[in-house]
Amino acid sequence: MFQVKMVALAAASTAVLLSACGGGGGGDATPPATPEPSLAIPAPGSLLPEAAPVTITAADCTAARLGTTVASADIGEPVAAVTLNAPVWTAAAGSNQAYCSLTGAIYAVDPSAPAINFRVSLPSSWSLRAVHTGGGGMNGFPPGAPSAAILALGAATWGSDSGHSFLDSTWALNEEAMMNLAFMQMKKTRDVGVKLTERMYGQKPRFTYWQGGSQGGREGLTVMQRYPADYDGAALTVPIVNFSTLLLAPELIRIQEKPLANWVPPVKVAAIRQEFIRQCDKLDGLADGIINNYQACRDIFNVKAGTPGRNPWLNKRCPGNVDPNPTDNTASACFTDGQIETLNFIYSPYNFATPLANGVTSFGMWAPTTDPGGSGLLVPARYIGQEGADPGATMHSHLGILGVTGFLMKDLNANPLDYVEGGILNARRVQISRYLDATNPDLSPFYRRGGKVLITIGSNDSLASTGAQLDYYQSVLTTMTRPVLDAFARLWVLPQTGHGLSGNNHTVNGDGDTIPSAAIPNAFNGLQMVVDWVEKNQAPAKNPTVTAGAKSLPMCSYPQHPRYVSGDTALAASYVCAD
Repeated sequence: MFQVKMVALAAASTAVLLSACGGGGGGDATPPATPEPSLAIPAPGSLLPEAAPVTITAADCTAARLGTTVASADIGEPVAAVTLNAPVWTAAAGSNQAYCSLTGAIYAVDPSAPAINFRVSLPSSWSLRAVHTGGGGMNGFPPGAPSAAILALGAATWGSDSGHSFLDSTWALNEEAMMNLAFMQMKKTRDVGVKLTERMYGQKPRFTYWQGGSQGGREGLTVMQRYPADYDGAALTVPIVNFSTLLLAPELIRIQEKPLANWVPPVKVAAIRQEFIRQCDKLDGLADGIINNYQACRDIFNVKAGTPGRNPWLNKRCPGNVDPNPTDNTASACFTDGQIETLNFIYSPYNFATPLANGVTSFGMWAPTTDPGGSGLLVPARYIGQEGADPGATMHSHLGILGVTGFLMKDLNANPLDYVEGGILNARRVQISRYLDATNPDLSPFYRRGGKVLITIGSNDSLASTGAQLDYYQSVLTTMTRPVLDAFARLWVLPQTGHGLSGNNHTVNGDGDTIPSAAIPNAFNGLQMVVDWVEKNQAPAKNPTVTAGAKSLPMCSYPQHPRYVSGDTALAASYVCAD
């Protein structure tokens, strides 16, 4: 935990803050989503000559050189002050070069809002690069030491706790603290990092990149949409995209399960998983326990698409709508009509009462997954407000609950299951979506200034909404068009991998045969790929090969998937990327 220097802060109302943010570096809270009719694909430009690294020593890692403050005027979003702690030199160790690091605090305009605690690390041999690292979960802690990969790049690096501590909850009631998490902390931290880099080396970074996953992936999308001139490239994994609704989604499922008859307990996991495999495993031409054709599988279980009234769970319906063995935890378990209604709710898009930020009208929920019991999709208990809850039951909670009780309801003691879509909270729901959601599909400002981006998601992710991610991919493809998209972006999908982009085949395939478990190929270096694309015009393959030991597969660009053709099933050459 950083020691924060105390400074006198002028009082400022939230209204003043909101007014200031409207005209700051982030622009309007909802970036414009209307692209120009066509976007020309620029020819590859002449690359800048590779510069010799700039070197520093421990003697340069001093407050005399780096200062004790950064002027508020140097920050592109409103701040009250920026203070710096004494810099610390870390000697080289093994293959990791030495570096100078600074911690400090960016104070909010609203004196009741927490400060943003940040860390900037400056390598002894600097390659004129910088990497901004994103956070995770609901953030709440600053980054640690720079990674070996970033030190090997010779990059300056920075990140922050986004303006709150994970040990505190009351920050979620403060509007500026919420807006810091949403988007302002990224700009503020970046501008501090650039200024300190300039003080140390005498020049600003020539190339600046964003790297992050999950929350950090959303942050990367956010800076591309709000601050497109600040970054040359981004390597993003499993971005949560529709943040405001992802926070609410576990509550929407629990609300759907308020009637006891609608509850799908975790004992049903094996039956759900096997039905997904039964219907979807062979859609890619191979019974291998891997749902490669994630799009077709999603279409099967999305009851809001296709013939009205169809029931993809009909084969698993309990005879007479009576479960003969509610404790059955095998793949043979059946589902009652109420449970099928809930499964349809989880695996079909959720429609909003009114459009949210960027005109988005629905939340994609989840694609079929072999981890249906993960991350709160199914829960083992009944909660206050649900039929059949025990007298000692608790209120439902999850990782992002502060986004519901704090951001949305403005009452940390509220029962999140009291939420009503389209009710009295609807205006607030629309408002916070404009701050939190990274759903703008128009990436043309980032593209026009030469930006490059790689985004990778896993179709088996039960934490981030795979449906929302896939819907965002489609919106970007529709808005930017395929030729333009291929000129600056890669939208990859790793089938049957989860929130960490790792996964295994299911051990029973679509024919019902037991098969051995093996890791899904997933190894690639996204940061290096985007660096090579930006600095050398070396575009990554549209469908690169990824590996796991001796096994390999093509990693296909959305909306394609690996389809087996012939040959060794463990080799990428035996597959094509198919629509």
